[in-house]
Order: sequence, then structure tokens, then C-alpha cells
Amino acid sequence: MNSIGVFGLGVMGANLALNMENKGEKVAVYNYTPDLTDAFQAKYQRENIEAHYQLENFVNSLEKPRKIFLMVTAGAVVDTVIDSLLPLLDQGDIIMDGGNSNFEDSNRRYRNLKEEGFHFISVGVSGGEEGALNGPALMPSGDREAYQQVAPILEKIAAQVDGKACCSYLGKEGSGHYVKMVHNGIEYADMQLITEAYQFLRDRLDLDVKEIAAIFEEWNRGELESYLLEITSDILTHVDKETNQPMVDVILDKSGQKGTGKWTSQNALDIGVSLSIITESVFMRFLSTVKEERMVAEKELTGPNQLVEEVDKKEWIELVRQALFMGKICTYAQGFYQYKQASEQYNWDLHLDEIALIFRGGCIIRAGILNEISDAFKENKELPNLFFSPFFKTVLNNSQTALRKVVIKGMETGLALPCLNASLVYYDGYRSAKSGANIIQAQRDYFGAHTYQRIDREGNFHTEW
Repeated sequence: MNSIGVFGLGVMGANLALNMENKGEKVAVYNYTPDLTDAFQAKYQRENIEAHYQLENFVNSLEKPRKIFLMVTAGAVVDTVIDSLLPLLDQGDIIMDGGNSNFEDSNRRYRNLKEEGFHFISVGVSGGEEGALNGPALMPSGDREAYQQVAPILEKIAAQVDGKACCSYLGKEGSGHYVKMVHNGIEYADMQLITEAYQFLRDRLDLDVKEIAAIFEEWNRGELESYLLEITSDILTHVDKETNQPMVDVILDKSGQKGTGKWTSQNALDIGVSLSIITESVFMRFLSTVKEERMVAEKELTGPNQLVEEVDKKEWIELVRQALFMGKICTYAQGFYQYKQASEQYNWDLHLDEIALIFRGGCIIRAGILNEISDAFKENKELPNLFFSPFFKTVLNNSQTALRKVVIKGMETGLALPCLNASLVYYDGYRSAKSGANIIQAQRDYFGAHTYQRIDREGNFHTEW
């Protein structure tokens, strides 16, 4: 009998099945269409992977309680697959969804399957094709008792850092997919921040692509160490064989997305969280898609006069490094604040220190500062914001001047730096004990009698303006 089944043999599903087999599991695999099963069979001949062409045979080949890992397209397809499986399952069997499902769909599936006597585990999976094969970051949620049954497999196939699996039980319902969703939002912002640093170095300091690649490689050996900075440095060393130009210069500047960044921003609006940096990164992807309009606008819309000035490039490279690091910290601060608020509103009891540890290996946002983030929340479970952690407070206080200079220089010269700017705005807004919200409350009371609170007494008040 097989210890686990993988339903879906796209690249991710196939690699996860191979990962499980490599770690000593006997794996059954199945795909709705036989073409992917044929391709898998032709490419891989593994003694402990058993391919099936009939769904009933696939299900019956599994040890009870059955453990089935779905790697199919998020959305209605997941419901269709679950509906096809249920008549063949016994109560107590476990279905795991490893796709990028919306957490609200996962909440619904969890509740519906629980009522029928089945277990549903939402599993956020990060790491791409390589991670799926060699060790992804896994973010599982659902009933703890069900997780304990699959934990020996999931924790074995996950990435390992310092002897600890980048996988642990997160909470109830679809919280695993929620954690993956916000992970992707952080990923969007981190990618945009690195892009803005690249644009400043190239367009304002007149550095060439090879120089920037070397700078990023050097930065990646310090406090900015991360997977995304590492691959960006590698990307910048590649040359297009047809044109002999840097590869980045022949790639059209229109960025795609699959929706998880947008979902992150939408949920922030739902639960009342300031997520300006991540949201700006989503908006910039939207703006990038109107390439033809931007090409016309460049000719017809006026920007600042480009003054030729001598600058100390070494000094400005260091300013950009500090600005990028501060932007990264602000992004993580917003993302983990969203986790904190969601945990309270949805009654999930998320452990932020554990989430940071999961992100240290396998996933796209893995970075050196995740150890510091985990330590911050481990030392103070009630920490309201990463900004109050002694480590991050020191970095922010030391880096804010550099971030200001870079943002101001970008504005002066017409270079859009939305995520660096949003980081500074968030920092300044958060550290301001007094804001302009009293004017807004007065306006709301004036036109809508919405009332306001006073600074000198309790209660709600209205003025006859």
C-alpha cells in the first residue's frame, strides 16, 4: 500500500511526488488527463512511485486513513476534484490542498468536509519547482489531529534549516493558505524594492548592469542576504545570445501576476490594516501593463529638468543599500502586522515567530533577517509592530536618513520609487503621535453627523457646525 497520494502531475505535483519518494515514502500519483501521467511515466521510473489511470484504483492503493495531496489549479477545479474523491473515501481520510487557493475557499472546504467526517488541510507551498523537488516551505492548517497524522511526511519533505523543518502547524481552517497569501504579498513588495534600487543605480548613478550585479552580490553577503537579491544578481549577469545585450534589456517591462498580491491588499482593506508598500507593488504591476500608453506619455508629459551633477557614487551606493534594507524591514513589518490582526479577527492563534522560521528555507522570501523577526516575536508575543524590536528599531533609526535622501532624489529627478516612498511614509506616519485625522473626523461630522471623540473626555460627540 502507498503511504500518500499526489493528485495532479503538473511540474509542482510531479516534483512533490519525487520529493516524497526521495524521502522514503511510497507514493501513488494520478492526473485527470492521462497525458501528464504518460509523460511522468516516460520521464521517471521510480520503484516507490505507482502511477494510476483510474481514480478508484488510485484511492484504493492508499493506506488508511488515506492521505491525498492535491496539486491542481486553484478555484473551482479544487471543488470538482474534491467532489470526485468523496464517494471513494472513508470518514477520517485526509485531503490536503497545496495550490494557491484563496483562504476563504479553504475555510469553506474545511467546514464542509468536517461536517461530512473528512479532514481538510490547507497547505501553503512556496519555493517553486526547485523547492517542490528539494524542499519547499510548507504552511499547513486545519485540525491539529489531522496534521499530526501527515506531519511525518510534510516535515520530512520540507526545507531544513538548522535542523528544523520549514513546516509546522499554523492554525485552524484555511490559515495556512492565508499565511502563504501574505507571504506572496511580501514577495511582490520585495521584488519591487529591489527593482527600484536597480533603477536608481542604473538611471541615476549611471552604473552598468555588470556593476550592479556585482553590487547586489556584495550586498547579498551582508544584512540584505536573501534569495531574491541572489537571483537578481544572477539575472543581471546573463546575456542574450541573439543580441549580445544584457538579458534584462531585451525583456519587455510588463509584469504579470497570479492574484495573491491583490488578495493580500484586498484582505488588508477588509480587516483594516495599513498595507501601503505591498499595495503599491501591486499597483505598479498594473501600471507596467499599459506599456503603449506609457510610451506615448513619455513624449507628451513633462518631467523635471535633468540636471547634470557630479555625485559621489560610492556614497550613493551605500545610501541605496540602506534605503533598500529599511524598505525591506517596513515591508515585513506590514506583512507580520497583517498576520497579527488576522489572527485576532479570525481567531486563528497564529504564532508569528514560527511563521518567520518557516520562511527561512525553501520559500521565495527567505532572507537573513527572518531569524531576527522570529526572535523578536519569540521574546515578546505581544509585540505590536516589528518597529519596536530593539534590533529593528536601531536599524530604522540609523537608516531613515538614507531612505529620505534616495526618495527625495528620485522625486527631484522624476524617477518613480513607489515602494521606497511608501516605506518612508509608513515609517513617518507610524512614528507620528499626532496626525491629521482630527480634521477628517471634523469633516465627517460636518457633512454626515458621524460624531467624533475628544481628547479631554470619554464618549462620542457631535457639533452643530
